[in-house]
Parts: sequence; structure tokens; C-alpha cells
Amino acid sequence: MSLFDAGIFLKNLLSADYFFAAVNTLWISLASLGLGLLVGLVLAIARDSGIAVLGWIASAYLWLFRGTPVLLQIVFAFYVLPSFGIVLSRFTCAVLALGLNEGAYIAEIIRAGLRGVGPDQREAAAALGLKPWHTMRFVILPQAFRIIIPPIGNQFISMLKLTALVEVIGVQELLLVASQAASSNFRYLEALSAAGIYYLALTTAFMAVQARIELALGKGADRQRQDSQLERAPEHA
Repeated sequence: MSLFDAGIFLKNLLSADYFFAAVNTLWISLASLGLGLLVGLVLAIARDSGIAVLGWIASAYLWLFRGTPVLLQIVFAFYVLPSFGIVLSRFTCAVLALGLNEGAYIAEIIRAGLRGVGPDQREAAAALGLKPWHTMRFVILPQAFRIIIPPIGNQFISMLKLTALVEVIGVQELLLVASQAASSNFRYLEALSAAGIYYLALTTAFMAVQARIELALGKGADRQRQDSQLERAPEHA
């Protein structure tokens, strides 16, 4: 028996099971990222709201979800929640656990982005008569967005790889399909190598998208600086 069988590797790589598992992995990652962004934004605003109760709740959330393993959270969502009458599908449990966990980390990223916007921006918005919510929505968040995109992208890539953990609750993602393929013929090298190719393809595609977004945001920032310089030029003339 050869160490590596290219035929078995290609059969796995091109199989419908692997393809649909990769699609499922991508959907889990995107849905978890969406939930994580929503939770992270709420937590970041709560921590910087100046309201003690909201700040305490947000801090307790971060302490809980950053202090316990994500695998424990996945298993908890699937096996423990039903005892409270909350019965969710495997896919939903995976998204819920990963999204809530990511929210704890994304909250700190968003908070750093919000604090990266200078106080002069808030003062200018207040001088224009904008309400605090409008200031946050139209002035602070668009500028903070440029700051948080790179770390959010890195966090997503890390989370995409964490989807392998949902194998423990039977979600049809890449690692589970690879394990099933390998258990049928004990060719683990070929099965896991095919899964690795899919993971690399997904992360590479997302890194390319992230780079395009960062480039577009950079061009937008350059345009704004140029417009600002043109507006100030007559004052110095």
C-alpha cells in the first residue's frame, strides 16, 4: 500500500460530499460572523455607554465567553439547552455557539475602533446639533469601520477554522465528512489532505475579499483627505 494514493485524494476532493460540506462550512462561518458582529457591536456600545449596569453586563459576558472553551459552548448549546426546553437544530447550535463566542472578541475589536476615532469628531457632531445616536451612526461608525476591518478579517479566518469543532455535534462540515471518508478505507492522509485543500481555498478567497475591501476603504480615505486639503487651500492662499 502506497503512502499517498492520488486517485483516492482526487475522488475525495471532487466528491459532492466534500463540496457540500465546504458550502456548509462557509454558511456556518458567515452566519456566525454576522451574529458575532451584531453581538460585538452591542457589547462595545454598552461598555462605552457610561451606564454602569450595561457596562457590568457586557464585562460579565466577555468574562464568561472568553474564559470558557468554545468546544464547551458548542456542546452546551446542543446537549444542555434542550433540558430548558430550547431545542435547536445542529446547524443553529453551531452558529449560536460560534457567534456568541466571536461576539466577545469582536466587541473588543469594535471598541478599539470606536476609541480610535478622535474626540474632535464627536465635538464637531455635537456642534452641528446631532443627537448621540446619530453621531454614532453617521460619524463614528463609518470611521471606525476602516480601523476594524483588518482584525475582523483575521478573526473570521480564525473562526472558519474553528468550525471544525462542530463535528462533535454531528454537523456536516469538512472535518466530519473527511473523518467519515477516512473511516471507510482508513486512508486518513488523502481524506484530510482533501479537506485541507478546501480550507485553504476558503481562507484564501476571504483574504482576497478582505484585501479588496481594505483597498476600497483606503482609496475612500485618501479621497476624503484630498477633498479636505482642497477646502482648506483657499484659507491659506
